[in-house]
Amino acid sequence: MMNLDRLRTLHAVARHGSVSGAAEGLHVTTSAVSQQLSKLERETGQQLLAKNGRGVRLTDAGRLLADHAARILSQVELAQSDLEAQRGQAVGELILGAFPTAARGLLPETLKTVRADHPQLRVRLQEMEPDAAVTAVVRGDIDVAVVLDWYNKPLPMPGGLVKAALLDDPADVAMPADHPLADRPEVDLEEFAQDDWISWPNGFCYDWLMFTLRGKGIEPRISHTAEEHPTQMALIAAGLGVAVAPRLGRGPVPEGVRVVPVRHQTMRRHIYAIWRADADRRPSIRAAVDVLRATGERIAG
Repeated sequence: MMNLDRLRTLHAVARHGSVSGAAEGLHVTTSAVSQQLSKLERETGQQLLAKNGRGVRLTDAGRLLADHAARILSQVELAQSDLEAQRGQAVGELILGAFPTAARGLLPETLKTVRADHPQLRVRLQEMEPDAAVTAVVRGDIDVAVVLDWYNKPLPMPGGLVKAALLDDPADVAMPADHPLADRPEVDLEEFAQDDWISWPNGFCYDWLMFTLRGKGIEPRISHTAEEHPTQMALIAAGLGVAVAPRLGRGPVPEGVRVVPVRHQTMRRHIYAIWRADADRRPSIRAAVDVLRATGERIAG
């Protein structure tokens, strides 16, 4: 009889496209992955991997078994969901991914409430960008992700996922305190056509900024990129550019920086949770999503 953990390892190699990627996704060493695959080859009596340059590829038998493994693991997920639903309690472990400002502004209160209300449920948080979080949910690397759509650019979403709205998050423009527009009650993005911009690194939000500014007739000059909000604010305080500044998780605005709303508050992020449809009945997921919704409602006011 084939071992379920070994099938899961083969499935991870098929998903990630490499032994090292599978090891990272499974949180084990590459040696452990190789050992599991060697044992699976002995169990099946067939070669499942072949060398491909410096990496490996699945053989025909490997691809066939990986397809079966995907269906088997999906059925195991459904069985776990049904068992949890039958027991009716949120227990065990749940892995939750969230982009940085949500991890900072939404998740601390959420995790505290989940721990108090569901002491038998252990939630682990992993900070990750929205596009990476979608992939992680689809692959089964995490259970729930907090992701976002920008008001004018939705996040690409594959089928087989369930989503729940959490809150809308307005975004302003942050600029040096001596900027000519710093004392205005509202601004338009078009007014920053000649400014240098500070952006997130390459990814969904970077792509959104480029798309939005070009849609306003501005060819962006991205002078600096920084993932962390405090770093962006420090660069702005030094007079090195302007940036979009969402309100969720923003924290105190440092001296030397002014934050001004965009006219009519049209610039918003729609923040929501996603999870796999085949895990929809799991009480642990339902419990976490319910707390996320309640926390989002309190933040939105």
